Amino acid sequence: MSVRPLLLRSALATAAGAALFLLAVPAPPASAAPSDTVTIGSVGRISEDGTVTLSGTYRCADSTGPVFVSSSVSQSSPLLRQGIGGTRAVCDGVEHSWENTGKPGSDALEPGRAHVEATLMELSPEGGLPLPLFHAAAQQDVTLTKS
Repeated sequence: MSVRPLLLRSALATAAGAALFLLAVPAPPASAAPSDTVTIGSVGRISEDGTVTLSGTYRCADSTGPVFVSSSVSQSSPLLRQGIGGTRAVCDGVEHSWENTGKPGSDALEPGRAHVEATLMELSPEGGLPLPLFHAAAQQDVTLTKS
């Protein structure tokens, strides 16, 4: 008896066993690994002194460094974005609320329509330097109302 047919039969038996094993293992549910997300509320607030408050939700599952939700707003020109605070995020796979408050430095904002961008970003320790690692981002038009 030749060695080749034995090797071939052994390989085929191993492959068939592996295929049966894979068919028997159930696929993980879609909700087992939540994806990283960030959302923006449809309404922001602007106070008499020009302080802006933006909010929304986020979800992240894993991180090795600190994670933040940052936000910016533009109104008169999409090229002029103004940062509105930052919130420390907890990456535990659960949905959390965020709220950022800040007073834009240059161009004053008015109540009315504005465009907001929110980013879920980690400062990932790579080679001793914290490098930005983006988990999620969102853009949305909102209404700024007087508070």
